Amino acid sequence: MSEFTTAQPPAAPEDAHRFPCDQCGADMRFDPGGDRLICDHCGHTAVLEPEGGPWGGDARALVELDYETAIAAKLPAQEMEETRVSQCPNCGAQVEFRPEIHAKECPFCATPVVTDTGTHRHIKPRGVIAFQLTERQAHAAMNDWLGGLWFAPNGLQAYAKKGRKMDGIYVPYWTYDADTATQYRGQRGDAYWVTVRGSDGKSRRERRIRWSRRSGRVARWFDDILVLASRSLPKTYTDRLAPWDLGALDPYRPEFLSGFRAEGYTVELDEGFEEAKQVMERQIRQDIRRDIGGDEQRIDHMAIRIDDVTFKHVLLPVWVAAYKYRGQSYRFVVNGQTGKVQGERPWSWIKITLAVIAAAIVIAGLAYGYSVLEAGG
Repeated sequence: MSEFTTAQPPAAPEDAHRFPCDQCGADMRFDPGGDRLICDHCGHTAVLEPEGGPWGGDARALVELDYETAIAAKLPAQEMEETRVSQCPNCGAQVEFRPEIHAKECPFCATPVVTDTGTHRHIKPRGVIAFQLTERQAHAAMNDWLGGLWFAPNGLQAYAKKGRKMDGIYVPYWTYDADTATQYRGQRGDAYWVTVRGSDGKSRRERRIRWSRRSGRVARWFDDILVLASRSLPKTYTDRLAPWDLGALDPYRPEFLSGFRAEGYTVELDEGFEEAKQVMERQIRQDIRRDIGGDEQRIDHMAIRIDDVTFKHVLLPVWVAAYKYRGQSYRFVVNGQTGKVQGERPWSWIKITLAVIAAAIVIAGLAYGYSVLEAGG
């Protein structure tokens, strides 16, 4: 894993994501789907101005950072920050908690955790997609998803519908840009048909392939390859929350996090790039096959050159529910931008058994009816 040993910047203040109301002093929170902070205590609102951004300049400009500079631990100190986190002993999540909270369940797996267990020094986020769905809307999406599951226990659906709190968490991701050029050697297969006579004396047509050698070069620019930088949730869930509209990324501002939590990344920059390279290779293989042409293709050798690698650390919004039901933990995640739902689904073996019995009865009835018809015939 990469080590970042640049000069220590001042520690982030504990109230970096807290914004007191000008009217009553209570904490304000970001209003999902809007562009404002809202005070639940007195109703006061504060509009977020889009101009500027934390580094100045155009608020829509999300400047990439150089990958090699980061790996060499030479990022400027202002690109680093230190936050206080709690690390879950079960799933390893590093989640920021507000300083007045002393104990809490892990939002990812419902394991009790003690807060203020350490600090997480990391590369600052560059971009964020703000929450577009409220907790109520996320609950509705999750309940609709649960209601559509066949053979799920009724008890879990009822338990989830009791309105238990969901946690809004900004989950860390890396995005990678890169310029690639690939030399390849392979074979092109062109199909043709021949007529052959079988052992039964009948003629039939067979498809055959004529192979010829090919070589060449393909090039592709990759933009914003998205890689999950968390280990707290199964990748199968988070991958299925896609697609994300990365065009909606805003430059990072702490106001977006007010009232929510943020998870620190546990997949380091270089480790994430290894996954990004796998994504690149799959696409390059498709490019080579198209370049070879023909009906079939074989790739014998690829020499991939990757240049001009840049990256961003971004935060994407996810509503998380972790329920303990009959001694088992069940986790559900909702895309805070689109409302897409994924999660662990339990099975009701009683429902499955009844369905099997019902199917057996139907089959037996059809078989009996058929035998009666046969006998009558």
